[in-house]
Amino acid sequence: MNSILLVDDDMDLCNLLEEYLSEEGFKVTTANDGAAGLAQARENQFDAIVLDVMLPIHSGFEVLNKVRDFSNVPILMLTAKGDSIDRIVGLDMGADDYLPKPCNPRELVARINAVLRRLDKKREGPQNPDFLQVNGITLNRGNRSCSFQGKALNITGAEFSILDQLMSKAGNILSKEVLTERALSRKLTPYDRSIDVHVSNIRKKLSSIGVDKDQIINVRGAGYMFTVTEPAE
Repeated sequence: MNSILLVDDDMDLCNLLEEYLSEEGFKVTTANDGAAGLAQARENQFDAIVLDVMLPIHSGFEVLNKVRDFSNVPILMLTAKGDSIDRIVGLDMGADDYLPKPCNPRELVARINAVLRRLDKKREGPQNPDFLQVNGITLNRGNRSCSFQGKALNITGAEFSILDQLMSKAGNILSKEVLTERALSRKLTPYDRSIDVHVSNIRKKLSSIGVDKDQIINVRGAGYMFTVTEPAE
């Protein structure tokens, strides 16, 4: 049974989502302010966290930032409907996905399941070897880690999945539609900038450990491409 931490100060919504998630087979722990949510995240092991942006004591962004200091647990942010700034900021700070409020419980379950599928470590078969290396960047699919010339990269689950897709198709353009479906396990929706923000974060992190800034390029109107100077292994 997957365990979920739900952090939201709306008691009625919390009760509704807790009941729905429990019926869908999740073990749910709730917290109604940022401090309580952060304490739960520190003291317990969760498979995913659903985190509201607007919280008392510590905002969702503050909780996200502090959790990322000690954990890469998948985090799905609940943002105000239509507030693209909150979504971009959350993704930029390391959130794996977001959902606008008021949210449909069925869609929340679908998003949580999509995030958990991305973390499935049991990839088998010759088409999914444990390691992938291109241009000195190494992906370890067993523990979902990334390094460049021996230097480790701090990467979120969503970022790993996107980088995996790009490196697997190095030298080829992948559209945002394809990346969203394959890496985020959902359809691309209008005005959805999740892929753009995640790729931007990946570029920054790669650059910080010495990777060329043009390793991943944006092909206008087409998508993104991982440039290659040596064949994938």
